[in-house]
Amino acid sequence: YTILSKVHSDRNVYPSAGVLFVHVLEREYFKGEFPPYPKPGEISNDPITFNTNLMGYPDRPGWLRYIQRTPYSDGVLYGSPTVENVGKPTIIEITAYNRRTFETARHNLIINIMSAEDFPLPYQAEFFIRNMNVEEMLASEVLGDFLGAVKNVWQPERLNAINITSALDRGGRVPLPINDMKEGVYVMVGADVPFSSCLREVENPQNQLRCSQEMEPVITCDKKFRTQFHIDWCKISLVDNTKQVSTFQEVIRGEGILPDGGEYKPPSDTLKSRDYYSDFLVTLAVPSAIALVLFLILAYIMCCRREGVEKRNMQTPDIQLVHHSAIQKSTKELRDMSKNREIAWPLSTLPVFHPVTGEIVPPLHPDSYDNTSTPLMQTQPNLPHQTQIPQQRSAG
Repeated sequence: YTILSKVHSDRNVYPSAGVLFVHVLEREYFKGEFPPYPKPGEISNDPITFNTNLMGYPDRPGWLRYIQRTPYSDGVLYGSPTVENVGKPTIIEITAYNRRTFETARHNLIINIMSAEDFPLPYQAEFFIRNMNVEEMLASEVLGDFLGAVKNVWQPERLNAINITSALDRGGRVPLPINDMKEGVYVMVGADVPFSSCLREVENPQNQLRCSQEMEPVITCDKKFRTQFHIDWCKISLVDNTKQVSTFQEVIRGEGILPDGGEYKPPSDTLKSRDYYSDFLVTLAVPSAIALVLFLILAYIMCCRREGVEKRNMQTPDIQLVHHSAIQKSTKELRDMSKNREIAWPLSTLPVFHPVTGEIVPPLHPDSYDNTSTPLMQTQPNLPHQTQIPQQRSAG
């Protein structure tokens, strides 16, 4: 793998196809491109972010990734070049932004991809490391320790790191910010010898059963990684490129395949003029005319067909009109008499004096009480302030 520790303007690098390429964008180098703090002697710790893109395009090539956690950490370009890009120089524009002064500095990185003699390595294994982030795994010391552990287990003659991918790029979830949890990283390595028996232990039926039950499989060489790397052995992928499997299948036409319709013929550019007068009549004029006719019929029925009171009286017999008038007159007289009549209150409802205190006890009914249905005499209940007067007995 290739690691460049410094960044220079218009720097040429020569990575190999199929081998992991890592390029570090150090903030310390770009600090010299920006003016210092106003006060001399202060330590400059400006927040700096980077933007990387292929010259003439808004984004990077598909095989090249970039990561920078915070504006106070270094940026990293990493990826695995492909064989299709061999011999074609790739110019990456690197723009540094100073978030304090809002100034920028631009450098070019020219990537010349070389062909590797031993590429592609036929045996490839992809490991999932749970306790690492991608920027931590890209460090030269950490990646070197991992390759050393893999080489100790695999025992190959040639071993290369092919690619590194964050678990978030594979659909993983962002970990919770507790207990220093990591997002995880996939590391693919290639070798020139078949897989060792330790790596083949994952394919045992017992370990496959444990993986299906979300249990840790039993791997004899796990202790060689456990001191620094926590590997999820259920997610390991072993690829043997020596076994050429033909993926070409003859297409058999059936119900799911449409027949060949011939060459596509687009419509003509010249469109014929269309008269929308008939559409206007059908859409607006006809409904409006029908609504107007209905409105006129309803207005004639409601206004012109009214009989009125005079016409009704003319068609009614005289004797019936006399009877109706007499009934109305009698009803009115009775109502007037019921409103104007005044009846004296019965004695039971008159005010009563308390025999001891002399206090006046109110009547049973207020003045506004309707006395038309009240009987002439009512029983007077014992009031709370009344006192029973004993009757005098005769001497006899």
